[in-house]
Amino acid sequence: MSGRCFRIETWRSTKLVEHDIDRLRKFRFPHSARALTPTPLPVGEGLKRRGFSLVELLVALAVFAAMAAAAYGGLAEIARARGALAERQDRFAAAVRAVSAFERDLRQAVARPVRGNGRGEQIPAFVGSSDRIELTRMGFANPRAEARSNLERIGYAVSDRKFQRGRYAVLDRAPGTTATATAMIDQVGALRLRYLGTDGVWRDAWPPTDLVAGGSATNSPSTQLPRAVEFRLDLADLGELRRVVELPSSIPDSAADAPTGGRSRPPPPGSGAP
Repeated sequence: MSGRCFRIETWRSTKLVEHDIDRLRKFRFPHSARALTPTPLPVGEGLKRRGFSLVELLVALAVFAAMAAAAYGGLAEIARARGALAERQDRFAAAVRAVSAFERDLRQAVARPVRGNGRGEQIPAFVGSSDRIELTRMGFANPRAEARSNLERIGYAVSDRKFQRGRYAVLDRAPGTTATATAMIDQVGALRLRYLGTDGVWRDAWPPTDLVAGGSATNSPSTQLPRAVEFRLDLADLGELRRVVELPSSIPDSAADAPTGGRSRPPPPGSGAP
């Protein structure tokens, strides 16, 4: 009995499988085949769907060119502004270096006259006019420990619109000795100088003509230094630079006898005066 039932079930299963295969052949495969078959498109329609036209490409190129030109113009303007700023900064740094060097030389002035290169005439330690100056300064570096002085004779003047610093190789000059000039800064309009004496009067030249020759060493016209020097340096682009530099001047002996305006001077220590 069981064997018969098994054959019936097997027959039914076989029939169901054959029936399903027939259904797949008739309905599923034809539909799948039709779905996989591409539908023919009209001529030119595929190109419109898959790419750009020539007009669209030209418009894109024109927009890109306009944006690139605007960006290049902005970058070029930034580069020009940066270059102008760097040039201005270098100019300002050069002016600072020139003024600083001039101030340093003035503060290092010493009362040491020199001999000229003519007949050995004596030149004062500090000689100045309204547009040029010459002095003896200390602090001449000697890194090699050579057998020479640490003093140096220098001068400042404006020539060919350049602020120049001249230096002599020796203090007491020989015939034919000239100064070696170095340009500190260019585009200089003028250099104006004034000198403050121990009497509190500004003068346009130094040594002053009203000083009496002779006397003590500190009061001699050849060794006396001004109390201060005022210089004005006119630059074409930076305007006028003005400085007042105090010099290490020694007070002459005559100043000790000057009136004190009704106020008594304190007695020297150890004198026993009240």
